[in-house]
Amino acid sequence: MRRVYCDANATTPLLPEVLEAMRPYWTEHFGNASSIHLEGQHARKAMDEARETLARFFQCREAEVVFNSGGTEGDNTAIAGLIRAGDHLITTSIEHSAVLRAAEKAAERGAQVTFVAPENNGLIDPEAIRRAIRPETRLISVMLANNETGVLQPVEEIGRIAAESGAYFHIDAVQGAGKVPFDVQRFGCHLCSISAHKMHGPKGVGAMYVRRGAPVEPLLLGGSHERRRRAGTENVAGIVGLGKAAELAMKSLENGDLERVSALRDRLEDGLLEIAGTGVNGAGAPRAANTTNIHFEHLEGEALVIALDLKGVAVSGGSACHSGSTEPSHVLMAMGLDRHAALASLRFSLLKTATDADIDHVLSVVPQAVERLRALAPEVVGTRGNEASRY
Repeated sequence: MRRVYCDANATTPLLPEVLEAMRPYWTEHFGNASSIHLEGQHARKAMDEARETLARFFQCREAEVVFNSGGTEGDNTAIAGLIRAGDHLITTSIEHSAVLRAAEKAAERGAQVTFVAPENNGLIDPEAIRRAIRPETRLISVMLANNETGVLQPVEEIGRIAAESGAYFHIDAVQGAGKVPFDVQRFGCHLCSISAHKMHGPKGVGAMYVRRGAPVEPLLLGGSHERRRRAGTENVAGIVGLGKAAELAMKSLENGDLERVSALRDRLEDGLLEIAGTGVNGAGAPRAANTTNIHFEHLEGEALVIALDLKGVAVSGGSACHSGSTEPSHVLMAMGLDRHAALASLRFSLLKTATDADIDHVLSVVPQAVERLRALAPEVVGTRGNEASRY
């Protein structure tokens, strides 16, 4: 059976070039990068080259790149490394759980936390951030691209507001990395988290931009690795893979791949909207080129995920971190959808290697699956009417 993977926001496959770059660091160049002998020097040189690539990716100094285990660690480090009892943290109600849970833990430890709600299209109003600022506001944390809807947040404007207030600014860029032009100086952030596996790199490795002078305390304590900002023996093969993935992502942006993927996403979206009782969650807002989130009235989203999987199409009901949960998406609920509409929504997120043939296959499968499920469960009722809509 032909399979089409439309869940790139959950993870992506290693590109062949990334695998080949990593391979020697599992075998002949296995040394510890902190060792001073030849084997260690080989590993250190590979890490230095990857750090140089990530500095170009972030548009920062090499000394401002910190390697870690991925986006969750980066998000946790930003919050736990800056926020103390009595401090005020501003974030949003549509953040990834890595930020939300870290914010909740900060509140348990005596911090004050404000969760700013989005507009109905999923956008955060920068003025809502401004209104939330207090004298004790120490950190503002806002994602670049939402993992469920793809909505791109106005981080540049929020960065200017943070600078005016004197607060530090963290961006969870896990879903935006490789999908939008990247420049932490333009974003105006002090901290920025990315993860390799969202952009065709390996799982279990990521990086943070930490602006020089930002007083972030390390989450992990131990050795003096990463200039004492992240203890632990470095994952050299993973770091090499992250560096190669970042290099390829930069080339992809230069080559116009975003425009090609965006056109495929739009064709997919238009085809899905021909199905009665469908709509785009986040329509009208700027979105990552590869992502669309569609609600299908009169059915359960989880049932449609399973039905499509049986027909060779991999999609998601939302964040992979909450796979199997019977609770509706907190992102869609915050955007104003009710429980039925949120549970009836699916995310389609395309790989940058997606083709027209992939879109053809998806559009040949989805309408039949929707029709069959609606016939089997006519009592499942949506809340937005029967006509196709965008909101």
